[in-house]
Amino acid sequence: MRVLLADAFPAEHVSALTEHGHDCDYQPDTTTEQLPDRLTGREVLVVRSTAVPSAVIEAADSLRLVIRAGSGTNTIDCESAAERGVHVCNVPGRNAIAVAELAFALMLALDRSVCDNVDDLRAGRWDKKRYSRARGIHGRRVGVVGLGQIGLAFAERAAAFGATVHAVAKPGRSPKTAERADAIGIRFVDDLTTLARTCDVLSLHVPATSATRNLVDADLLAHVQPGTIILNTSRGELVDEDALIAAMEEKDVRAGIDVFTDEPATGTGHIGSRLARHPNVYGTHHIGASTEQAQHAVAAEVVRMVDAFESGSVLNCVNLDAVRLAQSTTRSGEPS
Repeated sequence: MRVLLADAFPAEHVSALTEHGHDCDYQPDTTTEQLPDRLTGREVLVVRSTAVPSAVIEAADSLRLVIRAGSGTNTIDCESAAERGVHVCNVPGRNAIAVAELAFALMLALDRSVCDNVDDLRAGRWDKKRYSRARGIHGRRVGVVGLGQIGLAFAERAAAFGATVHAVAKPGRSPKTAERADAIGIRFVDDLTTLARTCDVLSLHVPATSATRNLVDADLLAHVQPGTIILNTSRGELVDEDALIAAMEEKDVRAGIDVFTDEPATGTGHIGSRLARHPNVYGTHHIGASTEQAQHAVAAEVVRMVDAFESGSVLNCVNLDAVRLAQSTTRSGEPS
């Protein structure tokens, strides 16, 4: 396969692709604007944060597979890809622990005001009286929104610290998920509003879809308790940022945020987010999945997926039905 690796990818796994007979073009600093030129003749595109809009897909002359080296595919135009017979695949679960660890780190940091402690010490200010006040994690009611691999990993860590973990009851969960939830001791409530009323920490672990856009809005935030911690290591689109800022002003809500709606699409740049600058926010630079452990696990799965695709198997495809429908429609429209 002729592969373009358009984002950072561990060297040993680039070598593995080459050793398996694939023709690899490693261009880790590729921008969305540069993709059309660099995709010429390439059958496979591997991206992490680089966006792949319809214009890129339409310009590609040989593209057959796009792999998002992570779980979310909201930066890829899956519908346009399906129309052109391009499979879009992701790598779910391999970075779950890394994201869960960051979410948990943000919760601990907010509870103990770690960042403010550090800022004052570096400025020569000693304020033990202020920073001695913290609630602690043991005994807190932690609400987990989304019980996929990341949500469950976060729930396990919260339970290990003695928190009482809650989630929304949902029919049709797999037996494996139900078994893990039972082992964690998750308590289920009927809906998201009840979860917001019940818990003093809410951690978001759902994908960005039309159904989850602005999931945390003014209506939901009206039900949270003063001092509640909101954690978002999933996608910026899940949160109405203006509504969250208002809740921080009115209820002293605090937030640990790794993702922002207007974050740069490149590795470095400027972010003008009001939310990122708010004193009640501990923010990070969309680094949830960026541990060495996670990146090697994801990269190994990408190698397996490229090998499988060459052999005729499509793994972890998020638009498979749409591709099949488009191909069926094309065939039915061909002259006999």
